[in-house]
Amino acid sequence: MTPPLTARAPERTTRAGVGVGFAVDLGSHGGRPALVTGTEVLSYDDLADLVAQAQTRLPASQQLVGLVPAPTTEFIVAYLAALAGGHTVLLSRDAVLPRAYGASSAWVDGGFAPTGRPEPALHPDLRVLLSTSGSTGSPKLVRLSRTNLESNADAIASYLGLTTDDRAITTLPLDYCYGLSVLHSHLSVGASVVLSGRSVAESALWDLARATGVTSFAGVPYTFDLLDAAGWPELPTLRQVTQAGGRLAPERVSAVAERGRREGWELFVMYGQTEATARMAYLPPALTAAHPGAIGVPVPGGAFRLAPVDGHPTGVGELVYSGPNVMMGYAHGTADLARGPELTELRTGDLARQNEAGLFEVVGRCSRFAKLFGQRIDLDRVETLLTLGDHEVVCAESADATRLVVALAGEPDPHAVAEVATTAAAATGLPEHAIAVVPVAPVPRLPNGKIDQAAVARLEAPQAGGPEVSAGSSLAALYGAVLRRSRVTESDTFAGLGGDSLSYVELSLRLERRLGRLPSDWPDRTIAELAALATDGPRPRWVRLDTGIVLRAVAIVLIVGTHTNLFTLLGGAHVLLGVAGANFARFHLAGTESRARVTRLARSVARIAIPTSLWIAAVCLISGQYGWRNILLLNDALGSHTWVEPEWHFWFIEVLVSMMIGAAALMAIRPVAAWERRSPYWFAIVVLAASLIPRFWATATGYDGDLIHSSTFVAWLFVGGWAAARARHHGHRLLLSALLVAGVQGFCGDPVRETVIAAGLLALIWVPTVPWPRVLVGAVGQIAGASLYVYLTHWQVYPHLEHRWPLGGLLASLLVGIAVWRLVDHVSDRGLRRWRGRVAL
Repeated sequence: MTPPLTARAPERTTRAGVGVGFAVDLGSHGGRPALVTGTEVLSYDDLADLVAQAQTRLPASQQLVGLVPAPTTEFIVAYLAALAGGHTVLLSRDAVLPRAYGASSAWVDGGFAPTGRPEPALHPDLRVLLSTSGSTGSPKLVRLSRTNLESNADAIASYLGLTTDDRAITTLPLDYCYGLSVLHSHLSVGASVVLSGRSVAESALWDLARATGVTSFAGVPYTFDLLDAAGWPELPTLRQVTQAGGRLAPERVSAVAERGRREGWELFVMYGQTEATARMAYLPPALTAAHPGAIGVPVPGGAFRLAPVDGHPTGVGELVYSGPNVMMGYAHGTADLARGPELTELRTGDLARQNEAGLFEVVGRCSRFAKLFGQRIDLDRVETLLTLGDHEVVCAESADATRLVVALAGEPDPHAVAEVATTAAAATGLPEHAIAVVPVAPVPRLPNGKIDQAAVARLEAPQAGGPEVSAGSSLAALYGAVLRRSRVTESDTFAGLGGDSLSYVELSLRLERRLGRLPSDWPDRTIAELAALATDGPRPRWVRLDTGIVLRAVAIVLIVGTHTNLFTLLGGAHVLLGVAGANFARFHLAGTESRARVTRLARSVARIAIPTSLWIAAVCLISGQYGWRNILLLNDALGSHTWVEPEWHFWFIEVLVSMMIGAAALMAIRPVAAWERRSPYWFAIVVLAASLIPRFWATATGYDGDLIHSSTFVAWLFVGGWAAARARHHGHRLLLSALLVAGVQGFCGDPVRETVIAAGLLALIWVPTVPWPRVLVGAVGQIAGASLYVYLTHWQVYPHLEHRWPLGGLLASLLVGIAVWRLVDHVSDRGLRRWRGRVAL
């Protein structure tokens, strides 16, 4: 039976204690079925007993409990036990979040266990913490109270007309507010839930639904795409289907509702946000035929108003919701967990109007965000990531709210289109079929020169029919672009193509966006092998980045931040020497042909030395600050043996170049190169021991020169990184760690600096990859990739800001370094293409 157009907010009696109502009242539903797992049925009495037992494992005082959601009885018991006891639950599949917020307890091996972390201060009404939906780049959490949870569960149960005879099945994750609301609303009325982790595309899910008499299931727009492709299930007991998590196109609403009318079930189109606990509006099924594009009316107890927005006609405004389910506010850190309710209404960010039937319709977004597949997509962030890949793009949500439209300027080849599509998919978590990359000659603009967002939203991807681009050929084109090679085949490898540390960062991050997860040995794998790893679909929010990339980014920030007086943490440059040594071993010692090795080394030295000399020469001409020894990178060899500014500013680059030239000379000796190929680890250990001799001699003899900036005395750091890349087991790593820690001890005369160096070197030895938020991969990649140019240029940038605004000095240095890196890359790329053109003629 269809509920009326408006419904009265349900009344709830006041309960003693602090527990959430539907978790406290489980026993009131007696022997009725509560949870169904396969053929096993757990009654409300049994569930109440299990919850009571689990509660005894938690202290009486309010705790922050970290739980990993799963469609299992064990998780439901743990979750309800925490809610019934008045505790606060942080639901997340990401283990980092509970630790970051200081979760005091966690569910371990069938019971709650203390984590040993300091207990954060919690507001007494705070019950659930959920991540906001989508890729906004923010780690903020939504704070939900007991009132939020109870009122929204009751409202949903009211307008859906749920009874004790209803039975839902879990088709959505339980850390997603929509999926969680299905559990809450059914428990609140004594209905039952079938627990399953299977996809809606699997026939086994629907076999279970038929066997258990499921009466409803929930879906986001993608759910209905999967059902259309795999086939809709036959469920004789089905009473209703609910849809939320993004706009379903009006024609799809009509088609699904018509299917329901034929098969005897009703479609409820719903609208909500995590910030409103789950639901804010619903469209009564009787109105789907006449108003398939509407979100409907507010849920019982809620209300809408339209706030005027500049530039939009009368009657169209931002949709603002008020009701008892509006969140307490956001949490950006542990201090926010003690804050009370801060909102009385929720600005949704959606543009809406109210039609002649009194129904609300969403007509667009107020800001640069799109809501697709239940995710909130930051369009500006996506555009920035694509621009970093040297593409001029404009992004918009399609007019029918089903796709992300990416207008790609110019006349791109199929490889560029494929790269933009895969990069956009990785940045947003959307499946590639939901991204339309549309080549456009000029980007659509309004008469005032601004981007015509409406025109971009209406763009349609060109029809298929052109040459199909395979994953292998697309990756080959990417390798060619980054490594500046005109002939790249799918049998080539990064190491075989002469890749170096400068190109490693950019290519590894772009490959990670393409493939989803990059194996650690990717430089030695063929392009064809990597192409076989490519997967479609959403990418995880966290990736594992090569430790060397993270160390490069962190080290250059430490260097510049210290120089600009933002903080004092020395040692970053010495860590970078270790990273350079590791990259030398990984990329320049690949293969067996000595001539090829020397050629690769010479090319890499030139990529470092030539831009450096040109920059120093330009600064010298303008300011006279440096001399000829600096321009020729010979200050370490021919200048003062003690630190003198500004002559020693570029010591790191001089050391790096001299190390690489020295290594090239060493590898040019055939017996030496043969020894290194036969026993790469022990060869590196012998060289390390030899390079430590000058360092310990200087300490023992009281050498009065610069010990920590001269090639002679810091070569062991470079060789230590080299040996780290050759270590193959714990024995290797333990010996190397001992040698390097011994080398660091007393090296600088500054315990903090020595600790930073030791920590960086040990991370290089023992930690191959580092977990990293996917949304921050672009930032760390830019900083790591530009680290050489940031170091080179920051001497002329930060002095203008170090005394007035140290943070500005750091940010300006990073931005200038990235800009110079991109400029050098662009100029050298154009020069290479021009040279190839002349050779071809």
